Amino acid sequence: MATRRSTNRRVVRQDDDLARPNDGAARPAKPAKTQQSPPRAVIEHVLPQVDCGRRPAKATVGDLLAIEADAFADGHDLLRCEVRYRHDTDTKWSTSLMTSLGNDHWRAMVPIESLGRYRFLVSAKVDRFATWSRDLKARASAGQDLGIELLIGAQLIEQAAKKARGTDRLMLSTISVGLRSATGGLETKMPEATLSWAALGATEVGQARKESLGDVVYSEKLGRFLGGLSEGTATTSDTFAIMVDPAKARFSTWYEMFPRSTSSTPDVHGTFADVRDKLGYVEKMGFDVLYLPPVHPIGRTGRKGPEGAVSAGTADPGSPWAIGASEGGHKAIHPALGTLEDFHALIKDAAVRGIDVAMDLAFQVSPDHPWVSEHPDWFRHRPDGTIRHAENPPKSYEDIYPLDFDTPDWLGLWTELLEVVRYWIAQGIRVFRVDNPHTKPFAFWEWLLTTVKTEAPEVIFLSEAFTRPRVMEQLAKIGFSQSYTYFTWRVSKWELESYFNELSHSDLAAYLRPNLWPNTPDILSEELQSGDRAAFISRFVLAATLGSSYGIYGPAFELQEHLARSPGSEEYAHSEKYQVRSWDRDSRKSLASFIGLVNKIRREHPALQFNDTLKFHAVDNEQIIAYSKSRPNGPSAEDVVVIVVNLDHSYPQSGWVELDLASLGVDWRRPYVMHDLLTDAHYSWEGGRNFVSLDPSNVPCHIFSLHQPAIRRSPVEGAR
Repeated sequence: MATRRSTNRRVVRQDDDLARPNDGAARPAKPAKTQQSPPRAVIEHVLPQVDCGRRPAKATVGDLLAIEADAFADGHDLLRCEVRYRHDTDTKWSTSLMTSLGNDHWRAMVPIESLGRYRFLVSAKVDRFATWSRDLKARASAGQDLGIELLIGAQLIEQAAKKARGTDRLMLSTISVGLRSATGGLETKMPEATLSWAALGATEVGQARKESLGDVVYSEKLGRFLGGLSEGTATTSDTFAIMVDPAKARFSTWYEMFPRSTSSTPDVHGTFADVRDKLGYVEKMGFDVLYLPPVHPIGRTGRKGPEGAVSAGTADPGSPWAIGASEGGHKAIHPALGTLEDFHALIKDAAVRGIDVAMDLAFQVSPDHPWVSEHPDWFRHRPDGTIRHAENPPKSYEDIYPLDFDTPDWLGLWTELLEVVRYWIAQGIRVFRVDNPHTKPFAFWEWLLTTVKTEAPEVIFLSEAFTRPRVMEQLAKIGFSQSYTYFTWRVSKWELESYFNELSHSDLAAYLRPNLWPNTPDILSEELQSGDRAAFISRFVLAATLGSSYGIYGPAFELQEHLARSPGSEEYAHSEKYQVRSWDRDSRKSLASFIGLVNKIRREHPALQFNDTLKFHAVDNEQIIAYSKSRPNGPSAEDVVVIVVNLDHSYPQSGWVELDLASLGVDWRRPYVMHDLLTDAHYSWEGGRNFVSLDPSNVPCHIFSLHQPAIRRSPVEGAR
């Protein structure tokens, strides 16, 4: 995990607060009288943390979470730093010793095993035994007399023995005797009564061997044991929280599909049964989340026609986001799609294939929604008494009424919206895509998400908030599991590199999980409007490899739908939002098989299932971008994936890629193999600088698996 320093300087607690108020004069505070001296350690920059610990950072089940901090003390004494952590359901704290990374920076890797909330703090104190052991080794190397130092060590260990019990006390007492009676310095053999070297943590050493004094006092296990027993006042940080989601919150593959357009008969409204028939198609492409736009009854008042026309014909289905009609509201199923039992069958069949059905959570209503008559005070009214429809000037949505979260009955409104979520969780939904959450109060979402995650921590919420950065970030902080991003509009090499370095290696990485979408029903980017196959392939590969979670709106994407409603618009022509479409999913031009191959690569390579090892590599051509991912928590040549993409969709581009081999755990002195997982071609590369050429008329990208064969040693060499 890349080291990130928080811009927030966090004040830590110490066991004794020596500061005392005074009259403003620059006089030192009087120390408090305590049995122990004040703590000497200082702890700063504890990571991960969000808003100075006011909100939890994020993790997923199965993670090995890196917890880091700066910790130091005056003088030259060594520190012992620990992380103490527990799940909210645990009664006791677990402890993990932190490792020094140099320059007073420390890290511990904590296993995350359960959904819900963990809490942790960092503790640091002067380690007298480690300091003595270090200095003893330095004196021994310099040939100095160790007599006094061995006696000092004996005293330290005797003090620790008084706090120990059973065999631990026996071991420490025996070591202390050995130190006091040593005649041959560190080469003196320990007495027979000492515990074996194996008991101190070593392996491959016989039980009967007598260990030297040096072997024992420098053993790692003894140092850890005595560090925990050493005296001295500890400094502890504030307590921070970690919210743990399912692994799918970190690594997921989304496919959006309108049920209305799944019928095998042209121009006939699809049903849940038709969606079930398409599950094999979705599974074959390798998606594990099937996201459906709202499945509720659609209002008739103000219904939009094709292309979003103000007036609609009697056969026009209207927008699924105009929720509510005489058949019901947010807890009802659109009759044209089927019954609640049909919906249950879809969820069940999808689960058998490893697919979660994601429901759209759109908290807005049509003028025909039951809430309009039952709770008119939940809406804003014009001076003439009529309810205001939704607007985003100059756009106007006559088929939708926004909810008024400033209503005097705000608690009643909040409660009913929570009940909507609870209802669908009871029906088997565990993934929600939330429509425009940035248009509702932060306080509401924080309350709802906290309540739901407490009751059902396995639930995932995706925030569809294409809004200002600070607003998007705040929604992630208050509990959304994943977030839409600006990837759709990041096109150039510079834009992609700077944006994804921010997402992966800044404070954002502690709480915002990006979900990358090259297209949505609302967004046909200018990049895709060219209709070039290379544009769709390169944008897809970027989305699927820059982020561990991504989604596409299909089958518009795999069939390369690229006609905009009008020049300069990002709206699709003949948008499914307003009409039933018939799709030729078996078309020869479909990218479905290519998408399936890339998703297979994602499943088989853990490097692509995380974001924190993303690293960009230099290329001497601004039209080519290169980046890598490796296994989390440190580079490993066992799984290194290197992606190279031609950003020019019209012309071949070539250049020299300069890989930072050290960061990938690769020995630059030996050749290595680059296996292109898209074409199955193998290339032998040497050193960090190698040539690539990508033709958009073929495959405009490489997804390489990097492998460096191990050095083969002869039997004679292996026996040395």
